[in-house]
Amino acid sequence: MRLPQRPARLIAALAVLCLSTLAAYAAPARQQINITAYNISADLVPASNQLTAIAIVTFTAMDDLPIVSFELNNGLALTKVTDGHNTPLPSERLSTNSSVRFTLATPLAKNSVNTWTFEYTGKLVGADTSPVEGIKLAAIGDPISILLYPGRWFPMTGLFTDRFTAEMHIRVPADESVVGSGSGFAAKKTLPANRAEYAFNWTKPGFPGTIIAGKFLDPITAPGVNNIKVWVTDKRKPGAVPFAQQADKEFEFMSGIFGQPESGRLNIVELPEDLGASAAWAPEIIAIAGNRIVDYRNASRLLANTLAHQWWGSKVSPYTLNDAWITNGMCRYAELLFLEDSAGKNSFQTSIGDLSAEALAYDTEPLTTLGRLDPYSPQFQSMTLGKGAMVFHMLRWELGDDGFYKFLKTLLTQYTDKGIRSINVQNLAENIAVGDAKDNLAPFFAQWLDGTGAPAFGDKFSVFRLGNNKGFRTIGAITQDLDLFRMPVELRIETDGKTELKRIDVSGNDSNYSIETFGRPRKITIDADNWLLKSTPDLTVRVAVLRGQQLVAQGDTTAALVEYQKALDANRNSSLASYRIGEIFFNQRNYQSAANSFRDALRGDDEPKWTEVWSHVQLGRIFDVTGQRDRAVNEYRLAVQTNDNTQGAVNEARASMQKPYKRETTEN
Repeated sequence: MRLPQRPARLIAALAVLCLSTLAAYAAPARQQINITAYNISADLVPASNQLTAIAIVTFTAMDDLPIVSFELNNGLALTKVTDGHNTPLPSERLSTNSSVRFTLATPLAKNSVNTWTFEYTGKLVGADTSPVEGIKLAAIGDPISILLYPGRWFPMTGLFTDRFTAEMHIRVPADESVVGSGSGFAAKKTLPANRAEYAFNWTKPGFPGTIIAGKFLDPITAPGVNNIKVWVTDKRKPGAVPFAQQADKEFEFMSGIFGQPESGRLNIVELPEDLGASAAWAPEIIAIAGNRIVDYRNASRLLANTLAHQWWGSKVSPYTLNDAWITNGMCRYAELLFLEDSAGKNSFQTSIGDLSAEALAYDTEPLTTLGRLDPYSPQFQSMTLGKGAMVFHMLRWELGDDGFYKFLKTLLTQYTDKGIRSINVQNLAENIAVGDAKDNLAPFFAQWLDGTGAPAFGDKFSVFRLGNNKGFRTIGAITQDLDLFRMPVELRIETDGKTELKRIDVSGNDSNYSIETFGRPRKITIDADNWLLKSTPDLTVRVAVLRGQQLVAQGDTTAALVEYQKALDANRNSSLASYRIGEIFFNQRNYQSAANSFRDALRGDDEPKWTEVWSHVQLGRIFDVTGQRDRAVNEYRLAVQTNDNTQGAVNEARASMQKPYKRETTEN
């Protein structure tokens, strides 16, 4: 169990289904074709896991092309491909990068518009044929079939950068429903042989490439919320209405800060739980793993992040993978903006600390060059999500709330149905900024988009008493280790009387200041509200723990233990590092070592607070599986006494007090 904040697997999963591929699938330096429209007719046969489809693809050649390539799931075989003149086109399958290649007798002319027809079929079952290792993105089965856009279940290019329109006709067994982008349920048509057809038509350039079919109940709505429909199997019915109500709150909040999305309709659809990821999105679609729909209270941040893609991904998209930080980062920050609105400033500030660790975990490449990295790597994901979100957080500090929200709405309006470049973000921010902020933004973007690292701040100062009872003058300098860094920084001066705030323009290694206060300064804090991405001793611990979590998610527990040990080397009292080590030992059934680590977590710095309650729960489980029921009950009782129900800890403890914890034989 990985608790309770954003586990590495969840972060990775969101990135995968938002914008990610393996290295082999990264977009070429120069895009060869621009696909503009699809007309797809597909038959799904869950009993045999079979997909059979015809895709009519309209595209423009971006250059004179003797060779044309399309990405296509390795589980699908082409049976026939013809051009606009009905001439057959021989193809070559390249399984190493899930693509098919056509060597043409007559090259396509630059700027020519072409229409090719692809006929193909195949079995889609697990993740073996998936373009993304370990993630099942396209599978036909019972009770739910998934054809997610990143699964390349139709010929495509330019993942989440090449926008297109799509008309789709999907045929399934008559007892199944189909969800897609554009009107579908009302377009159901009954067919012979106990089959049904659903029609979808998305006419705006975007990414309407996801189809989910299954034995869903009739769509469920919450009272007074008619624009949100929830599609679930009978097993997940209890979570449908509460989840719709939560989605409505988040949808209303985001519409307020971003403006209206391209569609006011939203379909929340159940995903299978063996997908390897927790969420996916498409225009009008939020797809969530079934167990997360039932656990709606703990899925609000996952929902917020996924929902934000109706604006940041659907309404606008990255121009290239080098610009992926814009949409990935803004979805991550939208999640925190909703947290700030719903849970308050303290929860928001805690999450900014986690976000800073995510931003610096692999900060060795500028954001604007990430397109040359493996987009499925921890580095790409951590930076586009974490550092991308921190760039928006710091930009909010530069522009102020009013300017920042104006900037977001304007960006979405100006680039609706288009791709956004990093320079577009900078130019618009500079146009909206006023006063000193306008001059600060060029160095701001140079530092955070084109540079790496974060400043480590220091403060050296002296306090002098002023005559005639006029108070005190503090003369000092903010120090930091990045010679080219320039940005305003806030000082908080706590005195015998009122707390003073002072904005200091930091430039270079030393920036002098002079501050007068009536009361004697007792404590001076640099950036107390965490508006800036900065290097601190505490962050060193968080970064090591995050890297460890990501390694655990990849199955490399040995390397993860090394990272956790780095965290303990930086802070011997880190409860979080000790807890994560205990998790590994518990999963390995090394119960004595696990118990020692959970006790270390209880004796540590209690950061974050939830480590206390969950360490007691985990100790209780260890005593249960080792036949020491009395000691187990005592630990569960201590967990309940904390009154900390983070991720349902108190509920878990109370249940285990009534019935001993029993480890499933299938657990690792």
